[in-house]
Amino acid sequence: MAEPGELLALARTLGGPVLERWERLVALETPSGDADRAAVFGGELAAGLAATADRVEQPPGPSGAHLVAYWNGREAEDDDAGGGPSAGHTLLVAHSDTVFPAGTITRRPFTLAEDGDTVTGPGVFDMKGSLVAVELAMDLLSRTGAPPRRPVRLVVVNDEEIGSPDGSRLVARHAEGAHAVLGLEPPLPGGALKIGRRGVARVRLSVRGISAHAGLDAALGVSAIDELVDQLARLRATAAALPDAALNVGTITGGTRANVVADHAEAEIGLRYATPETEQALLSALLEPTPVRERAALSTETLSHRPAWAMEPANPLAAELTALASTVGMTLPLGSSGGAGDTNLTGALGIPTVDGLGPTGAGAHGEDEHASLSSLLDRAALIAAFLNTH
Repeated sequence: MAEPGELLALARTLGGPVLERWERLVALETPSGDADRAAVFGGELAAGLAATADRVEQPPGPSGAHLVAYWNGREAEDDDAGGGPSAGHTLLVAHSDTVFPAGTITRRPFTLAEDGDTVTGPGVFDMKGSLVAVELAMDLLSRTGAPPRRPVRLVVVNDEEIGSPDGSRLVARHAEGAHAVLGLEPPLPGGALKIGRRGVARVRLSVRGISAHAGLDAALGVSAIDELVDQLARLRATAAALPDAALNVGTITGGTRANVVADHAEAEIGLRYATPETEQALLSALLEPTPVRERAALSTETLSHRPAWAMEPANPLAAELTALASTVGMTLPLGSSGGAGDTNLTGALGIPTVDGLGPTGAGAHGEDEHASLSSLLDRAALIAAFLNTH
């Protein structure tokens, strides 16, 4: 075993190579849905992880290949089980895609500020820095001859920023049998870990009406637009009556001309919810609609869905991490996130889960996105120490 202080001291000597690696990963842009760029980035990441991993796979997906890396771990006795190898693996969850279009790096290159710590550039915070941190964590264990206690799997999906429509199946598959899940998303402000997340869903509501001349034969038609407006008003009232619920109508399309009763209309609707009960009520109202107009036909399509991960203040995994961090003078506050991510799934399944282990920073998805080099080094050491002892 390696002492946490030893791992931290070693990490803090590696700032130079870490910066070079961080710049390399940020330079390889990965906008969601770009399979060609995903392939280039995936090859680079796989090569870096292969230096320590026992196996690296790149399972295919609609937006290009995802990545899964495996470390076997050592056979350590589990005191609670009375001897024998530790049960279950530790799952690390991350993503490689960013929200920025290709070419952003030319306008906003990777830059280290004069303070020698603040790094800026598209995706440095969300979440290329986290990928560097996990590479460093495994390198620290390799350098100190201290393999992970349990088997470790790292899942890196390439479609998280669009709701992980394919990546979620990969996370679910590798969550089976996991004893703990560490999410590598950026932390909350102040470096707080996430022990809960609001759930989100995107649903398309479509209406088929009957077209007719709006002046001569309006009574013969059924306005799909009018029906859609009434349905949205119903949904808004439902959301307003529920605790911790939010509804946003993102897009509306429909109709052809002002003198034609619209025979089609649709809206894309975003839902957010903090508890499974609110989630169920919102989705039931949206996915099982009743027409206001007798001849209107309604249909729905779920575009993406992440269940609510309700915050549990007595999260035992968070307690283990905060206690471990305190041994080297690190403080880890805890909180719940208003945004969703891939750990929504594992948290909702009841698997011990903590997210937000990436480096501190701010400005995700924005022009001022930045992250801290010293934080990356410290958090990589914390991840390594946890894997070595738990």
